[in-house]
Amino acid sequence: MAKRRLKKRFIFIFIIIVVTLLSSYLHRGTGSSRGDLEKILKEGNVTIITRNAFTTYYEAADGISGFEYELTQAFASFLGVEAKYLIIDSPAEILKAMESGRADIAAAGLTRNREREARFSFGPDYFSTWQTVVVHKDSARWVSDLGKLAKLEGVIAAGSNHADLLKSLQATGNPLNFSTTDTNSIEQLLAKIADKKIDYTVVDKNIFDLNRRYYPVLRNVFPLTEEDNFSWILGTKSDSLKAVLEVWFQSIKESGWLDLLIDKYYGHTGGFDYVDLRTFHRRIEDRLDCCIDWFQKAEEKYGIPWTLLAAQAYQESHWNPNAVSPTGVRGIMMLTLRTAAQMGVQNRLDPYESIMGGAQYLSNLLKQLPVSIEGEDRVKFALAAYNVGMSHIYDARQIARNLNKNPDQWRDMKTVLPLLSQRKYYSKTKRGYARGYEPVLYVERITNYRNILEQHLQMIP
Repeated sequence: MAKRRLKKRFIFIFIIIVVTLLSSYLHRGTGSSRGDLEKILKEGNVTIITRNAFTTYYEAADGISGFEYELTQAFASFLGVEAKYLIIDSPAEILKAMESGRADIAAAGLTRNREREARFSFGPDYFSTWQTVVVHKDSARWVSDLGKLAKLEGVIAAGSNHADLLKSLQATGNPLNFSTTDTNSIEQLLAKIADKKIDYTVVDKNIFDLNRRYYPVLRNVFPLTEEDNFSWILGTKSDSLKAVLEVWFQSIKESGWLDLLIDKYYGHTGGFDYVDLRTFHRRIEDRLDCCIDWFQKAEEKYGIPWTLLAAQAYQESHWNPNAVSPTGVRGIMMLTLRTAAQMGVQNRLDPYESIMGGAQYLSNLLKQLPVSIEGEDRVKFALAAYNVGMSHIYDARQIARNLNKNPDQWRDMKTVLPLLSQRKYYSKTKRGYARGYEPVLYVERITNYRNILEQHLQMIP
């Protein structure tokens, strides 16, 4: 396996050299401009425009994160150069910046359409979505088509594919009322709908799914397109860069890495309803303050991010230190009597003891996992084990092997764990039956709660 990866690496490097030399020959004497692979390699950096949002680039508790950030970091690492970022939130301003040659790549969650293809060169498609109309829940009861939408006034991000689409719909006889803005980001427009400051906007479905967690009153009422493809916009002289991108994207698709990244950011956006989300936002305000110090102390001792522990505690007890379940688990981390004894917890209803005991138990589970499970997947496996027990995780890993799935990747395991409730599968395991769908939902909810909490903390002045 290692030799195969090394061989592929040499092939990619060879392609880069050939393409770069060919580009240099074809463009000799014309000077260098943005998107020129030879210039990127020579200077040792690639300049990338992106937006400040969860789907693209943002500052998390443990450093910079975001789907486009991780994707561009991987590409820069492949080229052996440093990625430098320009943060521009307006789609219109991003397009202007690319036309003026300020960057080599725009990796900002942008989709290709006819208008953009007439102006820019694009890299390969790597993710698909569709455009949807978003309104406040109070309007969702009656807005069901374009005719009814015409009774509202929308605000759309200027320069976006959404603005292009609505203009084309207007041109075909749909009397839509909307204006465009280059001073508000797409996320800010969604916030204004939540506050009833504007009637509607249009966004990509993946953007809606993520932001509805922060604004539970949002509703997507109907789609406007069937499929739109995400792609990076490239600089003015980008033939060689485009050729290398096509090879690189093909490699990360074949290896499964791209699917893993998509699953990391978009694989847990369901499973919530209006009441769930409203309650969580309210609990952040009225219950979390009393426990923050203890979560942070647990992070200092066990190295587990406090926001993860807080999200887990909310899933367990809604941050109620006196919570008791019919099965006998108790406290803010809902510890069993046996686990509490193993962790040295004397009073499960003492929130400090419970949080420290829960963090220690999760830390122990992390240490028990095979070293082949890496990164964020390692945390998700440990959370699943906290919920269903490590022995059932081992059983599910064996089922995954039997089904030719990857037992080290959560993307595969979340489809395998529910099989533990089917006799066909659990009858051949050591520990037998388990409600395997529960740890999957458990992990997805905690992931969501953590993301919402971290977004909330960023919004605090």
